[in-house]
Amino acid sequence: MKLTICELSYLNELISSCVNTITCMSLFKNQVTNEELKSILNTHFPIHVEDYNKKVEFVKNVDTASGKLNVPELNTSIFSEDVCKTKPATSCTVNTNVTNLNDREIALSYFLTLKRAGKEYAIASMEATNPKLRQFLKDAYTMSCNHSFEVYEWLAKNNFYPLVITTDEQTGTIASIYNTIPI
Repeated sequence: MKLTICELSYLNELISSCVNTITCMSLFKNQVTNEELKSILNTHFPIHVEDYNKKVEFVKNVDTASGKLNVPELNTSIFSEDVCKTKPATSCTVNTNVTNLNDREIALSYFLTLKRAGKEYAIASMEATNPKLRQFLKDAYTMSCNHSFEVYEWLAKNNFYPLVITTDEQTGTIASIYNTIPI
C-alpha cells in the first residue's frame, strides 16, 4: 500500500520536526547543568532518534516499515502533593543576547517542542489511512505526551512553570452547570 499525498506531507513535516528536536536536544545535552534534567534528556534522546528512523522507513518503503515505536510508560505518580504546593513560578527575563541556554530555557524549549509535536501527531494520525502508519503516529503522540509530562513535572517542581490548583469554589461553579445523563 502506497502512502497518500496527505500522509507523505505529514511525514515530511514530522521528519523535519524530528531533525529540529534531535539537533536541539544534542545542544541541550551539552549545556544542561541540572542532573535530573540531564537524565531526562539522555533517556528521551534515543527514543526521538528511533522515532525519526521509523518515519524515514515509512517514506523509503511503507510496505517494509516496522511501524512499532518503543513508547515509554507514563509515570502517574510524578505529581506529588509537594509539587502541587510549590510557590508560584519564578519570574523570567527574556534573554535577547543568548550564547548559552540555562536549564529553564532548555526545559521550556523542549517542553514546548513536545507539546507542538503531540498536536501534529494527533492530527496526522486521524488522517492516516494506512493502519500501520496510523498506529505508529498514535504511538508517537503517546510518546510526546509521556515525555512532556516528565518535563512539565521538572519545570513545575523547580518553579519554572505555573502549576495552579483550582479552589473548591471554582470547581463547584463549573460542576453546578452540568448534570449526568441517566442511562
